[in-house]
Amino acid sequence: MREELKHWSKMLLDFELPRWEELPDFELYSDQVVQLVNGYLHLVEEVEKDILTASMINNYVKQKMIPKPEKKKYQKIHLAYLIAIGLLKKVLTIPQVNDGIRYQSELSGLNGAYNLFCEEVERALKNVALQIHDREKERELTVTEESQALYFAANAFAHKLIANKIVNLNNQKMEKSNE
Repeated sequence: MREELKHWSKMLLDFELPRWEELPDFELYSDQVVQLVNGYLHLVEEVEKDILTASMINNYVKQKMIPKPEKKKYQKIHLAYLIAIGLLKKVLTIPQVNDGIRYQSELSGLNGAYNLFCEEVERALKNVALQIHDREKERELTVTEESQALYFAANAFAHKLIANKIVNLNNQKMEKSNE
């Protein structure tokens, strides 16, 4: 098991999400979007199935989380939203994801927010991969093979808690500015 985890951690070190400029600049149908987004998120899909389905896309459109497609065709903007939603929904509620995307887009613009998201996801995955891969760092953190799942779950909880607090504080700030 240890060797498989180390091999997977090496893949995490090399994992890259496509930047805004690298997303396709042509229209796609929903089945193509599903295939493309799931391909981009292949490392996550290896652990958790159904990152994105056509019915999920329809629900996100109905919930106004993503723009409505034009003539059933999706564009670059949809891919960026769906990649972010596909990853963030693993740790935040859908309303929190929606609020977080809206907030970050207001700060950095949609292109900038998406590229920043990619950078932060890659940085977080690299940090986790280094913790798995680097035995010295593990000893320093007192993470044993028996406790590593608990260690990462506890850290996920702590990071989620902080992210929720930041999103809530930003929502309060935006509500006050709208009054």
